[in-house]
Amino acid sequence: MGNIVGIDLGTTFSAIAKLDETGRPEIIDNAEGKNVTPSVVEFTSASTFIVGDSAKGQIGTFDENIALEVKRSMGSSSAQYEYFGTTHSPTSISALILKKLKEDAENAYGPIDSAVVTVPANFANEAREATQAAAEMAGLNVEFIINEPTAAALAYAFQSGKDLSGTFVIYDLGGGTFDCTVAKIAGQDIEILTSEGVSKLGGKDFDEEITKIISKKYKDQTGKEIDLLDFTSNHAEDLKKKLTTRDKSSARISGEVIPITRDEFSAAISNLILQTELAVETALSRLDIKPSAITDVILVGGSSRIPAVQESIKKIFGKESKLFGNPDESVALGAAIYAAYKSDSKKLNPLQKQAISKLSLSEAAPHFFGMITMASGASGDLKESNSIIISKDEKIPTSITESYYTLSDNQTVVKCTVTQSSVEETDPQFVTIIWEGELEIQGGRPAGQEIKVTYSYREDGKMRASFLDLGSGNTKDIDLSIDSNAKQNIDELDINQFKVE
Repeated sequence: MGNIVGIDLGTTFSAIAKLDETGRPEIIDNAEGKNVTPSVVEFTSASTFIVGDSAKGQIGTFDENIALEVKRSMGSSSAQYEYFGTTHSPTSISALILKKLKEDAENAYGPIDSAVVTVPANFANEAREATQAAAEMAGLNVEFIINEPTAAALAYAFQSGKDLSGTFVIYDLGGGTFDCTVAKIAGQDIEILTSEGVSKLGGKDFDEEITKIISKKYKDQTGKEIDLLDFTSNHAEDLKKKLTTRDKSSARISGEVIPITRDEFSAAISNLILQTELAVETALSRLDIKPSAITDVILVGGSSRIPAVQESIKKIFGKESKLFGNPDESVALGAAIYAAYKSDSKKLNPLQKQAISKLSLSEAAPHFFGMITMASGASGDLKESNSIIISKDEKIPTSITESYYTLSDNQTVVKCTVTQSSVEETDPQFVTIIWEGELEIQGGRPAGQEIKVTYSYREDGKMRASFLDLGSGNTKDIDLSIDSNAKQNIDELDINQFKVE
């Protein structure tokens, strides 16, 4: 049987899982015997690096050699880091984390045949492509990218031990991102209805609020500014975890004891929690679903343990949320289930085949995708407009074709611009351009020649755009990917030159 795995590549922690011989998903412990691996890389030389707890433990000591929280910058060509003379991108750093997970799993179970890697539901197309590129750099065969809340819904439906029926909210608050996904679940039949989220909101933001509280109290108490080497992000994270189970705690800094209460922490993060509430309300409003109609709220991600978060959920839905299993593991477990679900059945044993035989999943497009066109304004003059082709929440896979027409006589070129937006936006200045190019068309013809534009969003989470000059048959087909500058940086860096210590 082949080794098929699911990977949760997280902002603060990552995990890898597979189906066991009986068809149940299980976490693959890392070489240190831990179920999750901190997404922290420490470069120890020009060719060696450490990933995980050892690297995280050096925060505050060797910060100039440490990369962390790079997931928040995935897909950005402007985010670059230099260690021992080598320039890295968020993609190459992520590839090193995946390389560590891959090697640990293969040392325990043998070569990995294929993998599914998860991304936040609100990840833009370029961030998804960067994640795919990171997996390829790490030597993984990744055929599918799946949204993290979708993976969590799979794990919940698969492992709940009861026949589920209803509309569920998957509330995914991790170390760096927040997603709220609404899904209909009937047994192991899962239909994703919509997702809404905040791309930079999570545990690290809560840690920063604790640091602000402690820093202010330290100055009030001593008259001096705090040295952040004496109170690192690790210290803030430890205090956050203590305040999850206690009403108060304290930090010891240079002989001073600085107290902090849960109420102080809750007040400090109230504006951050408000952002999650607005996202939840937006998702429900889009579907015209009242909070009372939600069957259960499923918690995912370590930050969902925070009492103020759980109180916020109770305020919205009027019921307690459900902490199903270990919220740090559910995304990886769901990814492993999906990996088996989409794999060649020849790679599964009879019990594994039986376990996924009733599984059914319907995903939804995470964004609006459109094209810049010319349209008549209120005064009758022509101006640029964003024309939506694939709508957010469109069931995928999907392929949609729209017709557009040339503006000028003897026109020989059509400008093609693919856009992405989180709302149904017509104004081009409020959308993101994810690709632009030109379609050469046959000249010598009057205006009004038909150009057919087809956008296809596939099950693997990737999109293809096709532009066809109907009269001449000229076409332009592109698979959307990260921009050329970022791709160039990725192509030039061979991570096989780096060895895990």
